[in-house]
Amino acid sequence: MYFAKKIGGLALIAAMLWLTACSGTPEAGTEPKQTPEHSQEQTPVQTQKPIPEQAPEQTSTAQSAATTESPQETETSSTGQPQDLEGLPPSVEEAATTVIRSIKNKDMKQLAAWVHRDKGLRFSPYAYVDTKNDLVFTREEVEGLMNDSTKRVWRTFAGSGDLIELTFADYYKRFVYDADFIQKAEIAVNKGLGQGTTINNLNEVYPKEQYDFVEYHIAGIDPSVEGMDWRSLRLVFEKIGEDHALVGIIHDQWTP
Repeated sequence: MYFAKKIGGLALIAAMLWLTACSGTPEAGTEPKQTPEHSQEQTPVQTQKPIPEQAPEQTSTAQSAATTESPQETETSSTGQPQDLEGLPPSVEEAATTVIRSIKNKDMKQLAAWVHRDKGLRFSPYAYVDTKNDLVFTREEVEGLMNDSTKRVWRTFAGSGDLIELTFADYYKRFVYDADFIQKAEIAVNKGLGQGTTINNLNEVYPKEQYDFVEYHIAGIDPSVEGMDWRSLRLVFEKIGEDHALVGIIHDQWTP
């Protein structure tokens, strides 16, 4: 009888353990169901990166950069004079630098762009500016001068008194860019550097209140002649507000 009760107690304990084990199984089994739900929620987030939206932003940036870097090179002021890349009138030094380069390169179109649209451009072969006999050309005429085969009288040679009768191309070689003014010259603004026997009346014809000039001066080319081959080229600009318009190219040199 005792054994029967003991066996019955053990059976009851075993039944209770079995029920407890069975009741815990579903709780453990619910965890796998969360795995698919979790993977379904994260998969779209990983695949929905805004890759396509980046390309248009880069394109619009490039387009805007191309637009802002564009061309103010051809802009002119209300006076018709060239301006720099920011649309501002250049200083007289900057204007002279552009003009001397166009002269060296024989770029007559660029040179003509700087010529005063009303007064034109006067060429003086020597320091003395002869307002009656020095030749003056309009913008349109300056642009075509290098290819013009017409011989003109540009005054007379110092010393001999012979007529300076030359095409512009020959005058250019003798009385404009007859030395390497860009590489070898000393440069001064509103100050004369070369002085010979010829009267320099620049400030009388072009008063400093109304005009600026930039001088390119080479003290000598051949050391054996001890400076008797010095050269100067003076670029004269009229001041129009903050603008500068080219009105004169004056050549100067040693004269007997």
